[in-house]
Amino acid sequence: MKCALVTGGSRGIGRAICKKLAVELGYHVLINYQGNEEAAKETLAVLEDEGATGEIIKFNVGNAAAVKEALQTWSDRHPEALVEVIVNNAGITKDGLFMWMSPEDWSSVLDVSLQGFYNVTQFFIQKLLRQRYGRIINIVSVSGVKGTAGQVNYSAAKAGVVGATKALAQEIAKRNITVNAVAPGFIHSDMTEEMNEKELKKIIPANRFGEAEEVADLVCFLASTKAGYITGEVININGGIYA
Repeated sequence: MKCALVTGGSRGIGRAICKKLAVELGYHVLINYQGNEEAAKETLAVLEDEGATGEIIKFNVGNAAAVKEALQTWSDRHPEALVEVIVNNAGITKDGLFMWMSPEDWSSVLDVSLQGFYNVTQFFIQKLLRQRYGRIINIVSVSGVKGTAGQVNYSAAKAGVVGATKALAQEIAKRNITVNAVAPGFIHSDMTEEMNEKELKKIIPANRFGEAEEVADLVCFLASTKAGYITGEVININGGIYA
């Protein structure tokens, strides 16, 4: 059984990625979620409606012990399973000016994006090396590439993942494992629904927000065998807002 794991897979971009990996690449998808079980079940139903397979797996990516316990339990139950694709998509924002940022708002955002990347990827890395094939795709952000005022914590977390992507790619390329990052700009999702789309569109050359499916198409390509010579890259998908 060939599997793909998508963290934060219950909604938005994560859900769209789960669907594409299952339907277009034929993976059995592990849909990770932390709090919203209803949304995770809806994502699973979307896969099953398309004739694809998946299952939901609950853990907080930022909690090392919880990640290890959940993934070890799953692995013990599925000794024949090959996890080939890891999409580190889980992320949270706690926006505010740095001068008023609490220690909790700083560390919680880094824990999910940066520590989460470590916790999940570290669990699978030796298995990927042994099977001599893998695709690690990290969802970062335009904030992690150019920095965004009011998001010093989020920008730092995502920039950290960008650096990790480039370094890890060099370590494991010989084993046919690629590591890439996808940096979305403004995409229609829960994270952007409070934003003033009409005003923000004026600063986007493409004059619109992107769709989760467009990000998922890019991830799906990077997860495929077609992208075997692309590694260590950060691919922006932002309608031209920052290149």
